[in-house]
Amino acid sequence: MTEALSASPFNADEIEKIRRDFPILKRTGRGGRPIAYLDSSATSQKPACVIDAEAQFYRHSNAAVHRGTHLLGDESTQIYEDGRHALAHFIGGASDEIVWTKNATEAINLLALSMGHASMGRGGAQAAPLRIGAGDRIVVTRAEHHANLIPWQELCARTGAELAWLDLTPDGQIDLNTLSVITERTRLVAFTHVSNVTGAISPIDAIIAAARRVGALIILDTCQSSAHMPVNIAALDIDCAVFSSHKMLGPTGVGALWARRELLEMMPPVFTGGSMIAGVTMTEAEYMPAPERFEAGSQPVAQIAGWTAALEYLSGWGMSRLEAHEKVLTQRLLEGISQIPNVRILGPSSAHERIGVVSFAVEGVHPHDVGQVMDAEDVAVRVGHHCAIPLHTFFGVRSSNRASLGIMTNNEDVDRCVEALASVGRYFGGAR
Repeated sequence: MTEALSASPFNADEIEKIRRDFPILKRTGRGGRPIAYLDSSATSQKPACVIDAEAQFYRHSNAAVHRGTHLLGDESTQIYEDGRHALAHFIGGASDEIVWTKNATEAINLLALSMGHASMGRGGAQAAPLRIGAGDRIVVTRAEHHANLIPWQELCARTGAELAWLDLTPDGQIDLNTLSVITERTRLVAFTHVSNVTGAISPIDAIIAAARRVGALIILDTCQSSAHMPVNIAALDIDCAVFSSHKMLGPTGVGALWARRELLEMMPPVFTGGSMIAGVTMTEAEYMPAPERFEAGSQPVAQIAGWTAALEYLSGWGMSRLEAHEKVLTQRLLEGISQIPNVRILGPSSAHERIGVVSFAVEGVHPHDVGQVMDAEDVAVRVGHHCAIPLHTFFGVRSSNRASLGIMTNNEDVDRCVEALASVGRYFGGAR
């Protein structure tokens, strides 16, 4: 490695401190060695403070939110709303623009379904700007996770709108020469901040500018960026963004939608029932203002408590420092993999404009076999199509393996990944 690549902003003591914070790193794998966990894009591991915060809620403050005046109810409600403030602060937004969902997939579906309701006349004149129909266009990219593709396919099917997409360059980056698909008929542009397959960072400034020129709504999927780099909503000219707790060191079962206040006020509710109404008769209901009108039913308060602790943990280390640290490790991983015969990296070959998500295909070896060989070396990587089949089709493969970094990843994890991948060819007799 070159001198530049060894310049992580975290010193050795800090890296060791971080790793001690993650209890799961004490686990050993099937081969008897500590597990090198390189699957953070699928789900991040949790520091002890997150695990403790969730357990602490159940031990000391468990109660339904906004439904009582007793001590536990007040504490639970405070934790619930404090979490909203914490996420808003982390992303540079306002707390009344945060809607709790069960995950980022639900957040995207909430938007798509609400636009569908508006298109059927729900929400009255206030929702008219969200209506979409025949002759209108929704634009995505070929790099999308299925969660940011299929809901828009479904909305087009229900409304008669057309789906179009930005295409890719040969190394999997968004091809700016295809921005022409964003036409005057475009009502909405939904795209990923970072690809969950190639790790490529989208050219957000160019896409946002093209969308703004035609007055389209802009939706950003931050699932692969918000735990790895600073994401400041106030600095981005977008309308909505979705977030996933379990990608950000937090618990599973909770996500969030951020949307501009004026957009939330336009949106008809999707999920209805308790906790989101101001009044009800036997024939009609009056809904609470946003964000409460989108939070029907019981909420994952313990998970929100854990996510709040995760946000504090990430902030404590500094997102800019974390981004720089992972950039060093990403280049180390890319260089290591590039030296292995018959292994193809899907995506940019340099750490420039990408994060530590590296997918690869081994010629002549099925990804599941690759994953099993690496697991035998106690290296955990993802196998499959990563919920991005159109992107894999673009690369001419059905599926791949993926190594993805997190805050607790160190040089040894990266080197063990490279060594385990190199052993695949030897195991299969020089597969080609």
